[in-house]
Amino acid sequence: MRVYPTFFRLAFSWMDAERAHRIGFRAIRLANRCGAGRVLHRLTAPAASLRTEAFGLTFPSPFGLAAGFDKEGHGIEALTDLGFGHVEVGTITGQAQPGNPAPRLFRLIEDRAVINRMGFNNDGAAAVAPRLRSARAALQRRYPAVRPVIGVNIGKTKVVELEDAVADYLISARSLAPAADYLVVNVSSPNTPGLRLLQDVETLRPLLAAVGEAADTAAGRHVPLLVKIAPDLSDEDIDDVARLALELKLDGIIATNTTVARTGLVSGPDRVEACGAGGLSGAPLRKRSLEVLARLKAATGGATTLVSVGGVETGQDVRDRLEAGATLVQGYTAFLYEGPFWAARINRELAKRPVRR
Repeated sequence: MRVYPTFFRLAFSWMDAERAHRIGFRAIRLANRCGAGRVLHRLTAPAASLRTEAFGLTFPSPFGLAAGFDKEGHGIEALTDLGFGHVEVGTITGQAQPGNPAPRLFRLIEDRAVINRMGFNNDGAAAVAPRLRSARAALQRRYPAVRPVIGVNIGKTKVVELEDAVADYLISARSLAPAADYLVVNVSSPNTPGLRLLQDVETLRPLLAAVGEAADTAAGRHVPLLVKIAPDLSDEDIDDVARLALELKLDGIIATNTTVARTGLVSGPDRVEACGAGGLSGAPLRKRSLEVLARLKAATGGATTLVSVGGVETGQDVRDRLEAGATLVQGYTAFLYEGPFWAARINRELAKRPVRR
C-alpha cells in the first residue's frame, strides 16, 4: 500500500504549491544531512542493467530529474539518493534574479499537472558554481565507479535585452561548465519575455556555437551541449532545430519544455483561468511530448542524443520514450504527486523488463 498519495492529500494539496515545494525539498535535504542518504541509496539504487551511455557519459539509470526542481544546486546529493540517474540543475542565469511575483506556481490536481510562471528565480551563476563543484566532488567520492550525472540548465537573465543574450549566456557557461557533466541551453521557457524567439534557427545558431566554445574552453574538456525546445513549435520548426543540431554537432536535444496551451484539461475553465499565465507541465503534455520525440527521431535519424520529458509518470511512460527513440528520459511534475520513492519505483519497473530498442 502506498502512503504518499494520502500524505499529499492531507499535508500538501491545500497548501500554496511553492511553499509545499520548499518544505518537501527541505525535508529531502535534511534526511541527507542526518545520514539517511546512504540508507536511502541502498534501497533506491538503480540496477546495474539500467546503466546507459549518452554523449560519452555513463548514467546509472536512463531516468533523471528535469530542471526546475533544484534551481540552484542545493540538493544534488540528496536527490541522487532517491534513485535519479541524473539531476539537471537550473535554470541558472548570468545574474541573480528573484523571478516573477508570487503566487507563481499552481497545481491542477485533477489533471496531475502544474502551471508555473516562476521566471528563472535563482542566485546567479557565480553563486551556484561552488555548489556544483562541491556536489560533483562528493558524488565522485561516494560512487568511484558509476556516479549520478549532474546536468546544468542555463537561461537568459530577464533584464538583459535579446540582442545581448549571447553575452549573458556566456557568463553562465564560463562559470558553470567546469563543474557540469553536461550543459543545456534553455531557449524555451514561456516565462521570460522574448526568450522563445531565440528558438529561431538563425538566432539559435550563433548562440549555441558561442556557448559550446566558451564551455569547452572554461572546462578544459568537451562539455556535452544540448538545447531544450518547446512543445509549441511547429513541425517545420522542429525539423529546423534538428537540422541545426546535426550541423553544429550538438550532443543532444531535450524535448520538451512546458506548454502555453490549455487544451484537453479536466480542471474547470474558471480554475485554469485563475492560475493565469505560465507554462503547463505534467500528464496533459504526454501526447505532444511523444509526438515531438518521434519527429526529432525521424529528422535526426538517431545521429544525436534525444532526451524526452513531459508527461512522464510511470515506468511504462519511460519505456515508451526509450522505445520511441529517446536515450534518456526526465520527469519533474509527477515527483510532486508521487513522492520521494518515485524514481526508485520507475527504476524497478524498468529493470523487470528490458526495453526494446
